[in-house]
Amino acid sequence: MNERILIIEDDPAILKVLQRGLAYEGYAVDIATDGRTGLNMARDRRPDLVILDWLLPGMDGLEVCRRLRSSGNLPILMLTAKDTVQDRVEGLDAGADDYLVKPFNLDELAARVRALLRRTQTERNQVYQFADLTMDTALHQVKRGERVVPLTAKEYDLLELFMRHPRQVLTREVIFDRVWGYDFGGESNVLEVYIRYLRQKLEAQGEPRLLHTVRGVGYVLRENP
Repeated sequence: MNERILIIEDDPAILKVLQRGLAYEGYAVDIATDGRTGLNMARDRRPDLVILDWLLPGMDGLEVCRRLRSSGNLPILMLTAKDTVQDRVEGLDAGADDYLVKPFNLDELAARVRALLRRTQTERNQVYQFADLTMDTALHQVKRGERVVPLTAKEYDLLELFMRHPRQVLTREVIFDRVWGYDFGGESNVLEVYIRYLRQKLEAQGEPRLLHTVRGVGYVLRENP
């Protein structure tokens, strides 16, 4: 087992327990004691899972969670002393995959970490198919029939969102939130530009259009206009 876990926590005692316990379980452990440092560490060296404290100096855990979530499907386990139902809802809405209230049992935390990693591994190795379009998430490869479609990282993320929700109209707001992130300016025309890029690449050899515009609402992946 060599999965890498990033712990973002400012309480030295909790940090010590987590670091020791997870290292004993066989994980490689990185630590950050404030939100902005943790966010930068996650972006520079992507971990397999993040354990995130809610109350952090500077940027709080909710904001870190939103920004981490906007950059992909990184599993996030949030730790907090906040234990009301509303707190849990807020944490999960910010993008946390799981939520553990302090004080916690280390064995339970380790079990939740294992469950999140198992689930993510399954998702990571999925193959999505729609019409003659396939996306292999393990290979990070997209094909139209037998033709490999070269995509940038952001184009891939955008197409993956549509492949996960075929025939479902996705609003501009949902797309911005899932692909570009919480603090992205919705007035920008960047979405139209990326949809145009995707269409050009997916239809490069005259293939029928699969990404359609729903005027005044958003976009949809479907066979017919």
